[in-house]
Amino acid sequence: MRHLLLAGWMGAALLASAPCAAQNAKIDPPLMGWSSWNTYRVNINQQLIEKQADALVAQGLKEAGYLYINVDDGFFGHRDATGEMHAHPTRFPNGMKVVADYIHSLGLRAGIYSDAGGNTCGSIWDNDANGVGAGLYGHERQDIDLYLKRWGYDFIKIDYCGGQELGLDEERRYEAIHQAILATGRHDVSINICRWAFPGTWARRMARSWRVSSDINPSWKSVKYIIDKNLYLSAYAGGGHYNDMDMLEIGRGLAPNEEEVHFGMWCIMSSPLLIGCDLTTIPPSSLTLLKNEELIALNQDPLGLQAYVAARQGKGYALVKDIGSKRGLTRAVALYNPSDSACRFSVPLSQLELGGKVTARDLIHHQELGDLGHTITRMVPPRSVLIWKLTAEQRLEPTSYEAEWAYLPCYDDLGKNPKQIHYERSAGSSGGIKVANVGGKPENYVEWPEVYSQKGGRYTLTVSYGCDKPRRLEVTVNGERQAAVDNLDSKGSIDTVTVPINLRPGYNQVRLGNNYGWAPDIDRIRIAAPDSHNRKGEIRE
Repeated sequence: MRHLLLAGWMGAALLASAPCAAQNAKIDPPLMGWSSWNTYRVNINQQLIEKQADALVAQGLKEAGYLYINVDDGFFGHRDATGEMHAHPTRFPNGMKVVADYIHSLGLRAGIYSDAGGNTCGSIWDNDANGVGAGLYGHERQDIDLYLKRWGYDFIKIDYCGGQELGLDEERRYEAIHQAILATGRHDVSINICRWAFPGTWARRMARSWRVSSDINPSWKSVKYIIDKNLYLSAYAGGGHYNDMDMLEIGRGLAPNEEEVHFGMWCIMSSPLLIGCDLTTIPPSSLTLLKNEELIALNQDPLGLQAYVAARQGKGYALVKDIGSKRGLTRAVALYNPSDSACRFSVPLSQLELGGKVTARDLIHHQELGDLGHTITRMVPPRSVLIWKLTAEQRLEPTSYEAEWAYLPCYDDLGKNPKQIHYERSAGSSGGIKVANVGGKPENYVEWPEVYSQKGGRYTLTVSYGCDKPRRLEVTVNGERQAAVDNLDSKGSIDTVTVPINLRPGYNQVRLGNNYGWAPDIDRIRIAAPDSHNRKGEIRE
């Protein structure tokens, strides 16, 4: 470990700032409802949509919180000489407004679909000729005004098959559509960006949710793949904006344990919950799972947070998030085993920032589990998950922050940039993940926006890093440069460097990067107050 004490650092603690207004503001929770694509693809019609809306109410799903009926691809008819879109003449002979009106008459909200390019996904993958030229490209204002104002839809999913076909720029296309939506004056419309990969941090200013993976299908392989894609995206969810793990395949043939994983992980990771099965034939056990009030409460929690990976246990993951209040005494935890063999978990509660007596409640099976002692110890069967609510006597001040929890403003998962900053699997890293390709420009940094200190004051920051040639690391805390270290070289393994920093009471923003050159890959940071050091000044493990 390299231990560096710099002269000239800030000596006095910064005053605590006022609580952020955003933390107290009411936010929109993840959207809940039903969508037509999974079961019917383009083979939809007015009667089918209205029948599913009726079933959603009759099955008690509206009462459970599922409020949207989304008409996906397949309603397009033709554009007339003025460019105006008309509904499919046989599928929707009475037009689309009557469908929205019917949905609204049930006390529900209506959703609709389009593509950011010229052609829809149905025209490409389902040979639906009516989807050719039906996309928003070149018709943004005209179509959006029709769908949202004249037809009265409340949600729009915007696909990208046509945009990809033409090689268009994602941010520019969605920004043009976003501006068209703003021009309608409909500020209550929910927007979903369907790009099938995390599109970039720009999506947050345009949409309530964005897809992070390719389309789901009713198989364990697909469910496992999508969870894996979202495990390290928690930094991008929050404030009423969410990573969308795609529509639910509950009720379409998964095994009961696989359905519990599917629904439970969508809930604790705050994905939108859009049912994709035929609601008139849904199995009773699947319906019961979809109406699990305690799991839904995790998804609809007023904090709107996505659970993050707090610990790796063999092939399993322990995920955790605050519920109810930030840094409170109640947290939700998932012990997730995606493997095909049993996984033994032994997670110290201190690693979840909980101390004193800690009790647990099983949210899937509605059971009180009592006092856990100091460690969660459980054997989780293959392809299974345990989801608990933990209540503690104490909330502990965190000392370690993994790089996979960090916010990367330049990150996307589109695969276009060979030097893209990204989360990378790393056997030598503390959580098995590091952040690579940091730096090179001022905006390409790693940031933990909520590094917590109860009292504030002088701390030491220990950075675990990796690189195979000398690199520079710049450390900024709350907008002020506090350290810069040159010639870091771990010879390809993981090493550490320690610098002094100053924290204010409450939340602090810690940023690592290199404005004009590459920084080392980042594994994690650890924070320690002076009383956490021994006489030699080394941080205690």
